[in-house]
Amino acid sequence: MTAVTTEASPEAGIAGSYPPRRAVVAWLFFDWACQPFFTLITTFVFAPFFAARLTASPAEGQALWGYATGLAGLVIAVASPVLGAIADASGPKKPWIACFGAAMALASAALWWAVPGASFAVPLALVAFAIGTIGAEFATVFNNSMMPRLVPPERLGRLSGTGWATGYVGGLISLVITLGFLSASPETGRTLMGFVPLFGLDAATSAGDRAAGPLTGLWFLVFVMPMFLLTPDVPATGASLREAAGRGVRTLLGTIAHARRHGPVMRFLLANMVYQDGLVALFAFGGIYAAGVFGWGTIEIGVFGILLTITGTIGAFVGGRLDDAVGSKPVILGALGILIACCIGILSLSSDRILFVVPVEPPQPGDGLYASLPEQVYLGLGLLIGLVAGPMQAASRSLLVRLAPEGRAGEFFGLFALSGKVTSFLAPTMVAIATQASGTQTAGLAVLVLFFGTGAAILAGVRTRPAS
Repeated sequence: MTAVTTEASPEAGIAGSYPPRRAVVAWLFFDWACQPFFTLITTFVFAPFFAARLTASPAEGQALWGYATGLAGLVIAVASPVLGAIADASGPKKPWIACFGAAMALASAALWWAVPGASFAVPLALVAFAIGTIGAEFATVFNNSMMPRLVPPERLGRLSGTGWATGYVGGLISLVITLGFLSASPETGRTLMGFVPLFGLDAATSAGDRAAGPLTGLWFLVFVMPMFLLTPDVPATGASLREAAGRGVRTLLGTIAHARRHGPVMRFLLANMVYQDGLVALFAFGGIYAAGVFGWGTIEIGVFGILLTITGTIGAFVGGRLDDAVGSKPVILGALGILIACCIGILSLSSDRILFVVPVEPPQPGDGLYASLPEQVYLGLGLLIGLVAGPMQAASRSLLVRLAPEGRAGEFFGLFALSGKVTSFLAPTMVAIATQASGTQTAGLAVLVLFFGTGAAILAGVRTRPAS
C-alpha cells in the first residue's frame, strides 16, 4: 500500500448510491441535537455558574473545570480509536450513537442537583460534566463516520459546514430559551427578557442555570430522532461483537504500526491533536475568564454567547462553501492565524487596560452591558473567534474524510477523536496549573498561542490536492 497523498474516495457502498435529501437533512439534526451540551454546559451557562457559585473563587473554578476536562479528554483519547475500529468491523453506527448519547443526556440532567451550598455539588458537577463530555464526544465519532456514505466527495465541505452551522443554530435557540425564560439574575429575579423564570425556578439558587442540564438532555433525546428514523445506517458485516472487537483492534494496531503508509493523514491528525487541544481550552475557559476578569454574570455571558453563536453560524455556512472552493487546508490555516491574533488580543486585556499597558476606565456598576472598552474589545475578539472556529472544525472533519482510506471512516474518525483528545487534557491542565501557580486567569490562557502556532506549522506540511 502506498502513502495516501491525495483525497481518498468515500466509502459509499456503490458509486452514486447516496441516500435521498431527507436522509442527509435528518443526519444534520445530530449536530442540532448535540450542540446544546457544548453551548449550555461547557461554555456559556453551567461552566460560568460552576466557577462563580459552586467554588470559592473563579480561579479555583477554572482550575477544577480544567482538571475535569482533562480527565474526560484522556478517556476519549484512549478509547475512541478502538471503538471506531470495532464499529467499522461490525458495521452499524446507530447503536453506538444511542448508547453514548443516552449517557450524555442522563449526565446532563444530573447537573440539576448541583445546588450552591450543597456538600456534594462540586463533585457531582465535575463527574456529571466529565461523563457527559465523554458521551457527547463518542457519539460524535460515530455520527461523523457516516459522512462518506451521504454525499459525493466534492460536497463534503458543504455537508460538514452545514452540519456545524445547524448545530450552532440549535445551540443558539437553546441558549435563548435558557436566558430568556429559565435563568434569572439573583439581583432582579428576572430573565434576560425581563420575565419571571418558568416553572417557578428560584434565582437565589441559580435554578435556571442548573436547568440547562435537563434541557440539554431532553433536547438531545427529541432532536436526534430524525437521524435514527430517516438516515440509513452502515450495513452490518455479520461479525459478532467479539469478532468485530478482535478484527477492529488488529486493524487499528496495523494502522499505527504502519503509520508511514498513511503519511499525510497521520500528519494531519498530529496537527489536529495540537490545535484542537488549544480550541477545547479556549471554549472551556472563555466564559469563566470573562466572569473572573470582568465580573460578567449569566446575562452578560449569555448575550455574548448568543452573538458568538450567530457569527459561528455565519462562519460555518460560508466556510463550508469556501472549503469546497479552495480546499480544507487553506481554510484551517487561515482560521488558526486569526485565532492566534485573537488570543494575543485577549491576553492584552484586563478590567482597566488594553494592549497590555494602555490604561482605561474599568466597568462600573450600573453602566450597562459591555460599557467599558476592555469588555467591548473582548466581545469583538470573541465574535471573531466564533466566526472562524466553526469553519476550522468543519474543514477539519471534511479534510479527514478526503484523506482517510476507503471503508475505514470509523477507524480514522476514532483516530481523529484520539488526535483531538489524546493531549486534550494537556492544554486545560496547563491552563489549570498556570492559573493556580500564578493566581491569575490571564497567565493560564497564555499557553494557547503556543498550541495554535504549533498546529499550524505541522498542518502546513500536509500534502493535498486542490479542491476540485
